[in-house]
Amino acid sequence: MPSIIKKHQEEYLVVDDPWKLLRIPPGETAETVRLPLWPLLVPVSVWRARRTELIVREYEYGWPVGVWLAPDEGPETIAADLDDFPVIAIDFPKFTDGRGYSTARLLRERYRYRGELRAVGDVGRDQLFFLARAGFDAFVLKPGEDPHAALKGLRDFSVTYQGAADDPLPLFRRRTA
Repeated sequence: MPSIIKKHQEEYLVVDDPWKLLRIPPGETAETVRLPLWPLLVPVSVWRARRTELIVREYEYGWPVGVWLAPDEGPETIAADLDDFPVIAIDFPKFTDGRGYSTARLLRERYRYRGELRAVGDVGRDQLFFLARAGFDAFVLKPGEDPHAALKGLRDFSVTYQGAADDPLPLFRRRTA
């Protein structure tokens, strides 16, 4: 079972990850792709096409379903179904694509999503601190990254000036409070 970094209470830990991320292979469609067993993170297109089937899987077999958003899919695409997802993953196909930060912040602040928000794709140690500030609380690192060594990335800075999803008050407000 692969390992991820996940927030548990107020601490980040390296834990085993039972979730499988489903990507649609070439030649397949949302309607025809095989759904593996166990907890499953599906693309929005699969959720839309097979919602009933996925809900039945959860109730009959106890296999929860989550969804993952591509960079060009905003939170409004799943806003009506947020309560159905214990996990929402946001894909970072390359290091330089920062749209997922905005999506995470919108999910946390505008849509009040309180479930697990997971960063997947090209995610490395240098991004963890900023991903956590945007509202992520779980991280699937790119292949070759050591999650135990990457944990240090969450402590790169001891003081933050701006308000963010993880602490909405800016430093000057925290000092006067």
